[in-house]
Amino acid sequence: MQIESPPTDHKRQEPTEERRGLLIINTGDGKGKSTAAFGLALRAHGRRHVHGRDVKIYQFMKVPSARFGEHRMFEQLGIPIEGLGDGFSWKSQDLERSAELARQGWERARETILGGQHFLVVLDEITYPLIYGWLPLDNVVRTLKERPRDVHVCLTGRRCPPELIEMADTVTEMTLVKHAYKAGIPAQRGIED
Repeated sequence: MQIESPPTDHKRQEPTEERRGLLIINTGDGKGKSTAAFGLALRAHGRRHVHGRDVKIYQFMKVPSARFGEHRMFEQLGIPIEGLGDGFSWKSQDLERSAELARQGWERARETILGGQHFLVVLDEITYPLIYGWLPLDNVVRTLKERPRDVHVCLTGRRCPPELIEMADTVTEMTLVKHAYKAGIPAQRGIED
C-alpha cells in the first residue's frame, strides 16, 4: 500500500443547471447493485420532511411473498417494496408466466413513475426482463424520458442496455474482484439474501 497525503484543497464544481429528478443506474458483474439502491432509498426516505414524498421499490425478479432482510426492514420503516416476479429464470417453472409477470409489474411501475407522487422509484433487477426480451426497451426509455421532472429513478441489474446507460445521469458499474461463493462459501443470510 502506498501512503498518501490527505487532500487539503477541494475545488467545488458550481452547478449550472436546476435541480431535477435523476436517472441512476447500478450495473456490472460485481455485488452491491441492489444494496446501493436500497441505501439510496433509505437516504431519500430519511429526507421525506424536505421533499414531502414517498419512496417505492419494485423488485422485478423477486416473488411478491419474498421475506428477505430488506423486506422486513423496509416494512418496519414504511417503505413499500413489491416483488413483481417469480424468481430468477433458473428457478421458474414457466418462463412465459415470468415474462407476463414482468410485463404486469412494469405497468404498475410505469404508473408510479408517471404519477409523480414518489420522490424516488427503484426498479431493482429490471435489466433482466429487458435483456430476456420480456419488456420492450422503447417503452421503458419513453417512460423514463416522460417522467415528471422531479421524479428520481434508480435501475439495477447486470448488462444494462446501452440506450439506458446513454440517457442516465449517473451510472456506477460494480466490478467483480473476488467473491466468497466462487471459493465455495455459501451465501450468508443477512449479507446476500
